[in-house]
Amino acid sequence: MNSLAETWVYLSASPLFHLTLTLAAFQAASFVFEKGGRNPLLNPVLGAVALVVAVLVLTGTDYGTYFQGAQFVHFLLGPATVALAIPLYRQWHRVRESALAIIASMLSGSLAAIVTAVGVLWLTGSSSALLASIAPKSVTAPVAMAIAEELGGLPSLTAVLVIVSGIFGAMFGPMLLNLVGVKDWRARGLAIGTASHGIGTARALQVNETAGAFSGLAMGLNAMATALLLPVLWGLFF
Repeated sequence: MNSLAETWVYLSASPLFHLTLTLAAFQAASFVFEKGGRNPLLNPVLGAVALVVAVLVLTGTDYGTYFQGAQFVHFLLGPATVALAIPLYRQWHRVRESALAIIASMLSGSLAAIVTAVGVLWLTGSSSALLASIAPKSVTAPVAMAIAEELGGLPSLTAVLVIVSGIFGAMFGPMLLNLVGVKDWRARGLAIGTASHGIGTARALQVNETAGAFSGLAMGLNAMATALLLPVLWGLFF
C-alpha cells in the first residue's frame, strides 16, 4: 500500500499524468458522443471537462499543477486555429459570393451578443465588473479575456463564461437553427461561429464542411469586430 501511495504521489505531480488525463478524458467523452449517435447533448468538450474536474476534485489537485501538463494541449490551440484556414480556403468562392451578407451578419451578431448579455445583467443591477466580464462571452477566450481586463472585468470569470457559451451553443445551436428554419449551411455556420467561437466551430465541422468553414470565419471576424466595437460602446454608455 505504501508503494502504491508513493507511486500515486509521483504520478499526480507529473505533467505527463495530467496530459494523459486530458487526452483520456476527451477520448472517453468522444466515445460516448459517437455511441450516442452524435447527440449534441453529449458534447465531448463538456464530457471531458466534467471528467477532468471530477478527478482534480477527488485528488485535491490545484489548477496550477494540472496546467503544467495541460499546457501542451493548450499550445496546440494556436496551430488548430490556423488550420481552420484549410476548410475556409476550400470554400473561398462561396465566401466571396456572400461577402456583403457576411459583413452584415458579423456586425449584427456581434452587437446582439454584446447587448443581450450586458442588457440582462444591467436590468438586474449587476456591477460594472460583472458586466465587463460577460460582455465579450461570445468571443474566443484569449481575445475575450484581454477585452474584459481592459474594461475592468475579471478575466478568469470571462474565461468560464466563454467556455459555457461555447458548449451551450454547440449543444443547442443546431436545434435552435432547425426550429427557426435556417437550412443554408453558410448561414448556420456564421451563426454558430459568432455565438459559440471554437467549440461551436468544432461541432459545425463535424456536421458539414461548408458550415465549418463559415463558422471558423465568423469566429475570427467576431473576435475582431468585438475588440473594435465593445470598447467604443463601453465608453459611450458606461
